[in-house]
Amino acid sequence: MIDRKNEVVMKLLHYFILEKNYSPVVLQGADNEIWLENLEEEYKIIRLVSNYLHNNEQFEFDVFKTKKISDKIKKKTFSVNMNVISIYLDLGENVDITKENRFKNIYNMSLFDENDLDNYDFFTKTFGNIVNKLKFTEEGMELFLKITNDINSKNKKDAERVENIFKLKKPIITYTLIGLNVFIYLFSIIFLDYNSILDKYCLFGDLVRSGDYYRLVTSMFLHGDIFHLAFNCYALYVIGIQLESYLGKIKYLLIYLLSGIFGSFLSITLSSNPSIGASGAVFGLMGSLLYFGYHYRVYLGTVMRSQIIPLILINLLYGFMVTGIDNFAHIGGLVGGFIVTTALGVKYKSTKFEMINGYIVSILLLGFFIYINFYSR
Repeated sequence: MIDRKNEVVMKLLHYFILEKNYSPVVLQGADNEIWLENLEEEYKIIRLVSNYLHNNEQFEFDVFKTKKISDKIKKKTFSVNMNVISIYLDLGENVDITKENRFKNIYNMSLFDENDLDNYDFFTKTFGNIVNKLKFTEEGMELFLKITNDINSKNKKDAERVENIFKLKKPIITYTLIGLNVFIYLFSIIFLDYNSILDKYCLFGDLVRSGDYYRLVTSMFLHGDIFHLAFNCYALYVIGIQLESYLGKIKYLLIYLLSGIFGSFLSITLSSNPSIGASGAVFGLMGSLLYFGYHYRVYLGTVMRSQIIPLILINLLYGFMVTGIDNFAHIGGLVGGFIVTTALGVKYKSTKFEMINGYIVSILLLGFFIYINFYSR
C-alpha cells in the first residue's frame, strides 16, 4: 500500500515534471522535501514538504530556511524574482498557515489531498487545470509504476536534449573564419600592397556614407598586424568552438556576420576614426554566449559568473583604457550578438514571443543606424 502523503507527492511530481516541465533540484540536507525548478514559470520553485511540523515555531523556521535556500538559487541562476510555493502535506493542528508571511515571495499551502488545491486562488490562477490532471485510473502499486515510468521517460528525453545541445560538434565554421582571416592577412602582406588594401577596405564612416557600404563587412576581415590577428583568432577559437556547437552552424555564422555589421554601424555612428578587425564580431559571439548561458543557466550558472561575464567586462574595460581600440565596435557587436541570438532563438528554450521581439528590436536598431548615418546628416 502507498500512504496518503506519498500518493499526493507522486501525483504532484507527475504534474509538475511532465505537464509544467519542472526539474528536481539536488539539495544537501533537505530531508523529506522535494524541490522542483522551472525558471521560465512565474513560480520558479515548487517545494513539496512531507516532514511533520507540529507548531508555529517549526513552521516559521522552515519558511526562513526556504527563503535562504531560494535566495542562493536566485543568485546562482541570475533570476530577477524567485517566487516559491511550499506545499505542506503534514502540518500539525497548531500550525497557523494563514498568518501573514514576512517574505512576500514565499507562498505556503497545506494539503491533505489534491482537492485542497482549490482552496488557494493564487495557485489555481496559474495551475488551473491541475486537479483534473491529478486524476488517475490506476491505484496503489500500479499508480506508482505508471508515475515512475512516465517521469523516467521524461528525464531520459531531457537528458538526450541536453546531450544534443552540449555535445561538441566539429567547429567547421569557426575554423573557416579563422582560416579566412589568416589567409587574407598573409596573402595581402605577401602578394599585395597591404596599405592600399587597408585604405580600400577599412571601416571609415565618411566613405561608407558616400557609398562604400561593403566596408561594413570587409573591415571585419582585416587586421593591423600579426598580434592583432593572433589575438582575434585566438578569441574566436576559444568562444567559437563552443558557441557553434551550442547554436548550430547557420545560426552561428549569421550571428557572427550580423554582430560585426552592428559593431561597424555603431563605430561609424560614434567615431570618426578608421577601424579594422574581427573584434566586433567576436564580441557579438560573447553577447550570444551571454544570452545562451542565461537560458541554460541551470547548467552554466557557475561558468557565467566566473568566466563569461568577467571576460566581457575585462575586455570592455581594456578597450576604454587603451588608445587605438575601437570600443564602439565592441559594444555594438556585443549588443548585436545578444539581440540577433534572441531573434534566431536557442534550441528547446526560446519562445516565439521572445524571437519575434528579437526580430523587432534587431530591425529597429538597424533602421536607426541607417537613418542616422544616411538620412539625417
